[in-house]
Amino acid sequence: MAPYESDDSVTAADAEELRSARRRKAARYVVPATVVGIAAATIGLVPALADSGDPDLPKISAQELIEKIAASDVQQLSGTVKITTDLGLPDLGGLESSLGSAAGPSGSGDSSADPTTKLTELASGTHTLRVAADGENRQKVSLLENAAEYSLIHNGKDVWGYDSKSNSVFHTTASKSDGKQKEELPATPKDLAQDALKAADKTTSVTVEGTAQVAGRDAYRLVIKPKDEGSTVGQITVAVDAKTGLPLKFTLTPASGGSAVVDAGFTQVSFTKPAASTFDFTPPKGAKVEEGDASKAPGHAEDFGKEQRKDLDKGSTELGKNGPEGLNVIGDGWDSIATFDTGGQGVPSGSEVGGDVGGFLDSLGDKVSGTFGKGTVFKTRLINALITDDGKVYVGAVTKDALVKAADAAK
Repeated sequence: MAPYESDDSVTAADAEELRSARRRKAARYVVPATVVGIAAATIGLVPALADSGDPDLPKISAQELIEKIAASDVQQLSGTVKITTDLGLPDLGGLESSLGSAAGPSGSGDSSADPTTKLTELASGTHTLRVAADGENRQKVSLLENAAEYSLIHNGKDVWGYDSKSNSVFHTTASKSDGKQKEELPATPKDLAQDALKAADKTTSVTVEGTAQVAGRDAYRLVIKPKDEGSTVGQITVAVDAKTGLPLKFTLTPASGGSAVVDAGFTQVSFTKPAASTFDFTPPKGAKVEEGDASKAPGHAEDFGKEQRKDLDKGSTELGKNGPEGLNVIGDGWDSIATFDTGGQGVPSGSEVGGDVGGFLDSLGDKVSGTFGKGTVFKTRLINALITDDGKVYVGAVTKDALVKAADAAK
């Protein structure tokens, strides 16, 4: 059986050819053994971009387009990426102030320039990023805010984070490249596409469905759909630049319909070499500089998420070995469910907690029961999690019923 469905008929000879080493290498870029890991790493990305007409491009098969993505070797670019995430979470209302009071006075935590803190803002809402890259040792991404800007800059051995609003700086030294893995900017359509397109198998349909224009460039539309009924993912659409093979836009829509959960795309892009001064940085006068370690530098691909990316490449059987102790994965493909035991009790009810936090818990959770006992399902438009009253956790891009079924089967 072919590893994916395409819009072309597949003969027995074609099937054999698809099993060749070259095909297998390309196929590893094609779909999700775990959308859970993808969402955890990229949960924060963009609004639908206006496409100005459908260009007339030569026909291409799904396999050929996958190979084009795998072979893409864009080293220099600059542009603007617009990002929106809509997980369907309820309005926090007064929860933010309640949590803020519990956390202590402002400034008592990590520096506002620390990328591990700052880039979590991409987890919801709409954001605009400016990105630039010049080979494996120079990248820059800037998050534009109201009358302020946050920049993350990798220039040679140095990685800088700068928050103009607080005039604070984070600095660390990137580890040396071993020459086997190129640097990539976080939160771009290419990052999302390559994380999403990991493992083509019988649970997935992959097709080329027409063309589009994104950021003024002609592109093919690669559409990836799960066959599993239990998945919360409707489809993933990747707009692939017809000339370079670079993903220009990534859109994940839920099975429940409505707006995209994750939608990231270039609104403007250029493949000319950015000026060297783009990557220069000197801490401004009076700025507070915090020195950190390389593990906090997501601009450096060798360090950021290294172990988790190894797991994704190996497939669902290896997932969790570098996660929480005791983490296991049930099932495979789109129906993968990660499970572990907290060793504690379940989630308290909203009435037990009280206040804004209690109301927030109640708005997120649905009480469920089964052979496993009782628990609470916390839901979004993409990722759902069941926490049982005896402290076991089941999480995945699957429906509430699928989580309950998995918990019953594990009992």
